[in-house]
Amino acid sequence: MSYLTYGLPVAAIMLWYWRKRRVIERQSIEVVEAAKAAGLMEPVSLHPIIDPLLCIGCGNCIRACPEQPNHAILGLIDGQAALVSPTDCIGHGTCKVVCPVNAITLVFGSERRGVDIPLLAPNFETSVKGVFVAGELGGMGLIRNAIEQGHQAVDAILAARPGNGKMLDLVIVGAGPAGFSATLASLSRKLRTVTVEQEALGGAVFQYPRGKVVMTQPAKLPMVGKVKFRETTKEELLDFWQGVEKKTGVKINYQERVDAVESTGDGFVVRTSKAEYQTRSVLLSIGRRGTPRKLGVPGEELPKVVYRLIDPAQYAGQSVLVVGGGDSALEAAASIAELGDTKVVLSHRGEAFDRAKPKNRARIDAAVKASQLEVLFKSKVQKITRESVSIEYSGKVRDVSNDAVIVSIGGVLPTEFLKRIGIHIETKHGTA
Repeated sequence: MSYLTYGLPVAAIMLWYWRKRRVIERQSIEVVEAAKAAGLMEPVSLHPIIDPLLCIGCGNCIRACPEQPNHAILGLIDGQAALVSPTDCIGHGTCKVVCPVNAITLVFGSERRGVDIPLLAPNFETSVKGVFVAGELGGMGLIRNAIEQGHQAVDAILAARPGNGKMLDLVIVGAGPAGFSATLASLSRKLRTVTVEQEALGGAVFQYPRGKVVMTQPAKLPMVGKVKFRETTKEELLDFWQGVEKKTGVKINYQERVDAVESTGDGFVVRTSKAEYQTRSVLLSIGRRGTPRKLGVPGEELPKVVYRLIDPAQYAGQSVLVVGGGDSALEAAASIAELGDTKVVLSHRGEAFDRAKPKNRARIDAAVKASQLEVLFKSKVQKITRESVSIEYSGKVRDVSNDAVIVSIGGVLPTEFLKRIGIHIETKHGTA
């Protein structure tokens, strides 16, 4: 009787557990096969690699991933955890934290695709003593991570380089998520700080198209506390930040571009388009986009060529070419195509949109099916004129009537600017 009393419930639980794992494994294999078929196996950000010799297949990483309800990023294959949808991973890093056997390492890049990252110490300091980096430039593209790094970097700067009263304690370059967080942290700690931003509050977020949904996780913003955004639009997030800016009285110098950072022995002189600042430390939170990457073709200097989409409505009734294969390009093309009275061509040199989120790929597929958009894979722009564009496609050069060109092929990492400061840069090929 004791066997029946205790054995049957245990057997039932084990059977349920076994069946559940079989379902997860089957789903994981389906996700991997779909990703391979679509050419979506290259991670675009910080991502996990799992040591098969250590992994015990507990599934903690799968349950902990904040993206998991929407995207099957991690799964189980052959009883062990696996990164099943690499392009959907955006570097939360929660999987590593919850792994009970330390089987997960977070890395940048892959064997095929290297990522240039400034060489940083654990306290965010670069190879130049007194110059620190936080946020996207250091490889952390997630808004929550950038916010956290911003105020953590200020704490590190305060500990490593206390002020001497003769100059500024800190110059912060950039007012994106990391820079804004750092600016608030500096104000709360009464540091003598100047923040300069060449455009507007929000940095890369400010440059997103209207209505873009910004995925965030709860983050602690200095002087505000926990910000419980889960999914919000660009406009809502910027409105919130502007409200914080007004409420706290924090000062940011907008429309001021940094031209040089030069060592003075005991600190730095930061030269901008408007002034010079003597400071003990510098925090670079300028993002990775830097200068927009250009096509390098005849006619690119024409006024109709731009490098980011601000408002889709301005292209109503026009013939538009969008160049690129990442999220920015797909969002621009879909947003314009969805107006209904436009002719949109999306040109991408690759065979698949291997750097774009599934939601954006679905929008493109829907627009193609509705005959609102034409996609040209493995194509290359050859020339731009006032009335048309020439595109190499399927072994031929095709001339397409055109009113506007939006080039969304990323930015050139400000490598030369960093090298002039003396900062060492390393290319990551699947390493931490």
